[in-house]
Amino acid sequence: MADIEITDNSEEIIAKIKAAKKRALERIGMTAESFAKKLCPVDTGGLRNSISHKVHNDDAYIGTNKEYGAYVELGTGKYYPGGRQTPWVYKDEKGKWHITHGQRAQPYLKPAATNHAQTYKNIVEDEMKNG
Repeated sequence: MADIEITDNSEEIIAKIKAAKKRALERIGMTAESFAKKLCPVDTGGLRNSISHKVHNDDAYIGTNKEYGAYVELGTGKYYPGGRQTPWVYKDEKGKWHITHGQRAQPYLKPAATNHAQTYKNIVEDEMKNG
């Protein structure tokens, strides 16, 4: 009777899967960041230039550190659900007064994350097969 030798490669396989997942998340973050930058409205370019991504544990995040980024994404005043319904005035940097009802939403982060699911799936598949 022949001897049978069994080799356990599960640790190596698990390590390769974890490495592929990490690479896939980084690629997904970079890709989503690129989509967000293309969708972002531009005045001075500050908001677009502030968009970045971060991979933490099993998630990839995109976002901005600009305080006004949420106002651009979600809108303000009457254009934001539950927002202020009455107009208000403000003075610009040149001292000119303006009246506004708010700003319409110009989403750039959510569409970048949600509208490209197949692209992100393809990245994961590529990393698992070819990484």
